[in-house]
Amino acid sequence: MLPALAYLYGKPKSTGLLRSSMADFKVFEQLPFEPCSEGEHLLIHIRKSGRNTLDVVRELAKYFKVKDKLVSYAGLKDRFAITEQWFGVHLPGKDEYDLSDMQIDGVDVLTYARHNKKLRIGALTGNNFELTLREVSNIDALKQTWLKIIANGVPNYFGEQRFGIEGGNINKAIKLFAGEMKVKDKKKRGFYLSAARSYLFNNVVSKRIEHDYFNVLSDGDICMLAGTQSIFLAEKVDQILLDRLTEKDIDITAPMWGAGELITKGQTLHFEQQIADSHDEITKGLAKFGLKQERRRIRLNLSNPSLSVNEEGVDNVGDSQNTVVLKFFLPAGCYATTILRELIDYKDLNSRS
Repeated sequence: MLPALAYLYGKPKSTGLLRSSMADFKVFEQLPFEPCSEGEHLLIHIRKSGRNTLDVVRELAKYFKVKDKLVSYAGLKDRFAITEQWFGVHLPGKDEYDLSDMQIDGVDVLTYARHNKKLRIGALTGNNFELTLREVSNIDALKQTWLKIIANGVPNYFGEQRFGIEGGNINKAIKLFAGEMKVKDKKKRGFYLSAARSYLFNNVVSKRIEHDYFNVLSDGDICMLAGTQSIFLAEKVDQILLDRLTEKDIDITAPMWGAGELITKGQTLHFEQQIADSHDEITKGLAKFGLKQERRRIRLNLSNPSLSVNEEGVDNVGDSQNTVVLKFFLPAGCYATTILRELIDYKDLNSRS
């Protein structure tokens, strides 16, 4: 179910290994607010390794003797990584908590405080990443591509983890749409619907690249303002709009499919509708399950980028065995692997963890 997606800069010439150890993949959540120290919710900032987000949800529910649904989080994080993230527990009342006795394998409590609002999915400014790539070949090519990525971004694809093993979440979504299966668990159903929606988005972005249409602003495109979700119709493209696109003040968008009509016009509307029509079972299914038409920017720009190289000697065939450390910040809902796939042909040693 997962087609090969187009590369913006061509298939990478460099190769390397990702996640040789937990410490090679680090993620640090950034909230847009500080806990206010009062309210019905206890926000807990933790550092975890070897545990996925839902593992920690269950452990926190057990510790506080509440149902799993009363424990919330802003974003899912991989198991095979070191991540710092926030959790919220709905604990009405004025009880004060001392979490020094909390013992959860692979979890350290960094800080905690009361807050007056529930921590919800997506309630993030974004994530800081620190990724270590080992046994990297062709460092010069990697550096050249890195500079292109800093200057022009990458396709804002949803990462493979969105789709489950071998695209299994999409297959389940199609069975759900066809009435061949029922899913009572709201979270699982949400995963399947999101996978189907993301699959269509990736297809549109990939096709734009294939048609040399990725960063070409046309009459009828829908643009999104940088740093917000505000959109507008590019009714007539002029030099001002082109300059704003170059300066990363605006981005072109593609559809996140749901009920309702596409809001693009002209050539872009025809282009997007053709792709939608070729996946009729998905578009109708998403509308049937109540999702609405939305838009997502097609270009992903990283902030605060840095790259460092540490030489580790020479192997038997004379190739440098280099370690590359990448650091960058991405907005909420974006994937570090979309940066990596343009940069390096990597092998993820723990991709299913």
